Amino acid sequence: MEKTKSRRALRMPRVNASADALDRLERTTVMDRPIRGLAKAVRQKIGPGRLRDLLHGVPFGHPLHPPLATASIGCFLATALLDATGADPRAARTVLLAGVAASVPTAAAGITDWSTLHREQQRVGFVHGLTNLAGFGLFASSLVARLAGRAKAGRMLGLAGLCAASAGAYLGGHLAFRQAAGANHAESVAHLVPLGWHDLCALKDLPDGRPVSRRLGYIDLFVLRQGDDVTVLADHCAHLAGPLHQGRITVEDDDACVVCPWHGSVFRLSDGSVVHGPATARQPAFHTRTRRDGTVQVRPAT
Repeated sequence: MEKTKSRRALRMPRVNASADALDRLERTTVMDRPIRGLAKAVRQKIGPGRLRDLLHGVPFGHPLHPPLATASIGCFLATALLDATGADPRAARTVLLAGVAASVPTAAAGITDWSTLHREQQRVGFVHGLTNLAGFGLFASSLVARLAGRAKAGRMLGLAGLCAASAGAYLGGHLAFRQAAGANHAESVAHLVPLGWHDLCALKDLPDGRPVSRRLGYIDLFVLRQGDDVTVLADHCAHLAGPLHQGRITVEDDDACVVCPWHGSVFRLSDGSVVHGPATARQPAFHTRTRRDGTVQVRPAT
């Protein structure tokens, strides 16, 4: 029994080795200078507007990069399967070409998202991007070799590209599931706040025209009083949980909006909908009313 326990104890570090390596990658600072320069250049090149919102995935309600990446790597995996089964080389070339073509918008969406992440996420994302760039180069070379009639070289290059893309996908999984890049960071009020009206604070305690933070149970709220009207949203930005009450109020298409102070996401005050990314998920909103005694009450908007 003790021998078995000893063997299990010896195996544990090997099981966690990859996670430990990624933790070290998150903390390393050796890449920070090129990361800062590249992220700034991307933000300047793809400025605010419809193109950036499209690349973030604002019109779709979730990030655009993951589904595009799924399509790309699906084509590359299908190419490898066609090669392994001796299928018609023209079919393999066609699927490979589709994967190479899909990689271009995939990379554009990915680097746009990456430019607005936290530094720890950007460090992992930087290596993720370099790995996928290597994979893209190998797949493109594989396509060129196939078109030139060098089928064996094309298959070998495609297999090497699939290995690189798989490593990139692993890093992408770490970004999405461990570091929560692209996930909705706004509180889900549906299960944290019961239905019905809840006392928040006295109207007279709210400054007029300046957003503040107030707490309702487990939820931090963005609260803006404008005269007798009170607007309430979840305070943590859906992008990366930035404090909306520290943001500025602006007007977009005649609608009052709040701009997140961290990465510039813009939300409509009336319903929390996204006007501009990088956020793609709606900010939870609350209905408000003021009782005769001056107490502001809120309830989740359904």
